[in-house]
Amino acid sequence: MNAKRADKIATGVLYGIAVIIITILASLLLYILGRGVPHISWDFLTQPSKSFQAGGGIGIQLFNSFYLLFITMLISIPISIGAGIYLAEYAKDNMLTNIIRTSIEVLSSLPSVVVGLFGFLVFVIQAGLGFSIISGALALTFFNLPLLTRNVEESLKAVHFTQREAGLALGLSRWETVIRVVIPEALPGILTGIILGAGRIFGEAAALIYTAGQSAPALDFTNWNPMSITSPLNIFRQAETLAVHIWKINSEGNMPDGAQVSAGASAVLIIAVLIFNFLARFIGKRLHKKITSA
Repeated sequence: MNAKRADKIATGVLYGIAVIIITILASLLLYILGRGVPHISWDFLTQPSKSFQAGGGIGIQLFNSFYLLFITMLISIPISIGAGIYLAEYAKDNMLTNIIRTSIEVLSSLPSVVVGLFGFLVFVIQAGLGFSIISGALALTFFNLPLLTRNVEESLKAVHFTQREAGLALGLSRWETVIRVVIPEALPGILTGIILGAGRIFGEAAALIYTAGQSAPALDFTNWNPMSITSPLNIFRQAETLAVHIWKINSEGNMPDGAQVSAGASAVLIIAVLIFNFLARFIGKRLHKKITSA
């Protein structure tokens, strides 16, 4: 009876801790959304920001966030998939692979401000790219690569070895087995990790302050020349993202309605990250159901 009573007490304590954590997170989300959602409108989402006037929007910053996210994922996804395939399917268990995995763990635990300073020294100054979208994307690639690589590796390792044996028994080469059998089976987990990584990048600010810049030049959305400074496709222009914009508003305080703009931008950022997370779960479950017929 004493053991059962102790088990009930421990279970109750764990449930209590879980309820407290969920309550804190839910309260924080509801507070941010409650303050920000009333300020969200179509004009707020599409109009450019204003520095010393009221009534500005977040249109350019919102576009910059999605565009920089696209460039970052375009660079990091192929690299992380290749690295994950090598570590899961080809790398031998020796000192070299242990060093690689340890390095990945170290990189994944680095603070984003350290990655930003690294990007500032290497890409902005040494490479001469200046404050630009490509500098921010390369810095975020280093920030996101360890997470994506580990996700791809773990997703591939989760595929049962009998799937590989079946592919080899059908006469497929090892590479064909990986491409046609293993990766399709691991695709739900890989896509879930990619979408979660995208949500992590979308809300990043510290690394972009030192690489992508803190200004949002006016863009001409009818100009599709990627080398023009006013073109939205130019990857060599400065690009203040939504998260950096929120930090800038609260640090400089040069907007008459800064509190309202910050609240609305924060709500948009939270909603976007929540969409990324729910989308990852939805796509992962649908793909798993479709592939496994479960």
